[in-house]
Amino acid sequence: MMTSEQKTDILDKAKKFFKEKIAINHEENTKKLYSLSSFNVNPFTHKYLAQFAFGDSTPRSMAKALIYPRVLGTSISTTFGTQLQYFCNDVLSSYASVTPGIDIEFVDSFDGRRKYCQVKSGPNTINNDDVYTILGKFKAIQNLARTNHLSLELTDCVVGVFYGTDEELSGSYRTINKTHPVYAGKAFWEHLTGDAHFYEDLKNAFAEVATEMDCSKMLNDVIDKLADDIVRNSH
Repeated sequence: MMTSEQKTDILDKAKKFFKEKIAINHEENTKKLYSLSSFNVNPFTHKYLAQFAFGDSTPRSMAKALIYPRVLGTSISTTFGTQLQYFCNDVLSSYASVTPGIDIEFVDSFDGRRKYCQVKSGPNTINNDDVYTILGKFKAIQNLARTNHLSLELTDCVVGVFYGTDEELSGSYRTINKTHPVYAGKAFWEHLTGDAHFYEDLKNAFAEVATEMDCSKMLNDVIDKLADDIVRNSH
């Protein structure tokens, strides 16, 4: 199990990662949404969505109906996924792997065996092609271990999913899980760190970034500017 100093170090690095690689870009991209030209507006549903969500179709409600899905939707999850390798290289640097095709290596807190781990961001972030790629990398490690007379079991090659639960894992992950363990969310972080609370602590660390930045005023200012643009374009 990691020491309190190691835990603090990882959480501090995680906050720095989230602020520099995710939150600042999120803020800058939000500031650009002051014009209707930033959106593909469906004129048949735009007023309906504003009325549905906010009870009226004023320009401000129409602006919120455009902005909220963009800034609170899937875009930030996509950004997190694209920055995953940076997270592994910097935040999880103490677990870095030199084995080709493997992101991190760690001694499992449950069985004490060394694990060779591919990391993925969420429970629906791979497809069938990825399954064959991952299994191929695990097969290569098995062959290498056999050549070097190393002890390696099928369960020593694992997939770690940063968030989610076993129940949420896609069919692609379940295919891998037939031969190699797939650890999702809380389970992954506990296998990695030995700390049953690390998953919650990590989520809270990311949330603290938003508290420190407090972009609510900026978001309201962008909504106001977009509402004005909606008024200008309605004439």
